[in-house]
Amino acid sequence: MKSFNLNIADYDIRFISTGPETDLLLKKKYNHFFSCCGNADITVRVHSGVLKPEEKAVRVFHAPYIKETDNIKVKVNDEFWTVYKNKNDILIETILPLGKKNRKASLRMNTGADEWDLYISSADKKKDPLEYPLDGLMLYYLTVRSGDIFIHGSGIKINNRGYLFAGVSGKGKTTIAQLWDKAGATVIHDDRLIIRYINDRFVMYNTPVYNNETQRSSPVDKIFLIDHGKANKIVPTGKSEALSLVMANCIQHLWDPVIIESLTKTLVKLTSETDINRLFFKPDESVVSFILE
Repeated sequence: MKSFNLNIADYDIRFISTGPETDLLLKKKYNHFFSCCGNADITVRVHSGVLKPEEKAVRVFHAPYIKETDNIKVKVNDEFWTVYKNKNDILIETILPLGKKNRKASLRMNTGADEWDLYISSADKKKDPLEYPLDGLMLYYLTVRSGDIFIHGSGIKINNRGYLFAGVSGKGKTTIAQLWDKAGATVIHDDRLIIRYINDRFVMYNTPVYNNETQRSSPVDKIFLIDHGKANKIVPTGKSEALSLVMANCIQHLWDPVIIESLTKTLVKLTSETDINRLFFKPDESVVSFILE
């Protein structure tokens, strides 16, 4: 495969192989996200090889490789991915920790430009342009480019209303999604959501994480900041508290004041237009009827 388009969160992304030595492959989780080859929001040109930072580039962000098991985080390696900046150009260098060893990738982009370049160092002819962590990195910088929100949360839709339950690992996102699923709600996603302002309202979209996912979305009518409790309890929040609590659950690389300002501006609009509360809940079906009532 030399090219394909994906539609994720209403972003149309085109991937193009740049040479005969490179074919593109894609995992099953994207099967229902293919789109027609129309006008792409962004085109990613995929190259074989390695791209190094320019001499004047400055390292602005660095992330170690951390694995999480049973809500316990363990640092596996000091090296994972690093962001370099040179004027308006951004370069991300990353190792590809899954699969064969000693493989790396470099993503060069300008968040305002329509074309990005991805270099993958691998002896294999077939290359996955969305191999972990490239998938999350590309989606994050697409939200940056568009002034949107990438957030840890579970989203559900029931009775034509959309509820977003945001929380860090261990707060019960998956549990609450399962409870709503049993109650007949449509689960938008139980981990990673993109929120965009579309047609005068905020809409949440799923992102491909699991096999056989289909594209799902819903308007955001209410947001709950969740935690476990001995009883179901809703605690209203003030606007400033709501802003800080929602921001704490956003996926963000806080190395650029412009990125921070853009995210904050969108979150101010979201939190001023949306009913936001803290929710302490029992991990059983009673929380569903509690919220609906």
